[in-house]
Amino acid sequence: MPPVLSSYLRRRWNRIRKNFRSLWKHYLYQTCLATLVLAVVLWLLSAENAVIVASIGATAFLVFSMPRIATAQPRRIIGGQLIGLLAGSLLALVPHPAAVLAAVIYSLAVGLSMFLMIALDLAHPPAAGTALGVAISGFSLPVMLAVITSSLALAAAHRYLYREFRNLI
Repeated sequence: MPPVLSSYLRRRWNRIRKNFRSLWKHYLYQTCLATLVLAVVLWLLSAENAVIVASIGATAFLVFSMPRIATAQPRRIIGGQLIGLLAGSLLALVPHPAAVLAAVIYSLAVGLSMFLMIALDLAHPPAAGTALGVAISGFSLPVMLAVITSSLALAAAHRYLYREFRNLI
């Protein structure tokens, strides 16, 4: 192994050890809480909502592991997910019989959601996954309710537990 790489890995390992020693209780508490909240949210969702599960998981990761970053704020969680839902729903309405056109439509859903989130100061990266999932599957009332319910649940968890949380990364 090149000396530069081994030196980097040694420094990185020492930093990880130091952080873990000082934050291990938060690591355990916040990951257990994330697991519990996400289990409740997923239990409430149906199989139809599988298209947004990855996005909700990514949102939970932000809320529970990096609660102090801007994209984990409740207004950005809710606003970003609603924008993702809207962008995906709008572009799902565009007919796309060919696979190439479908790829363009799905990409546009992500691009539109990014543009709107940034322009409205509601950037929440996992919401781009919501836009993609909804563009692929199409709009449905259960998906809309799942996005809203899970966003509100994760935003509420962030809001009420914020003081106890630490950035773990």
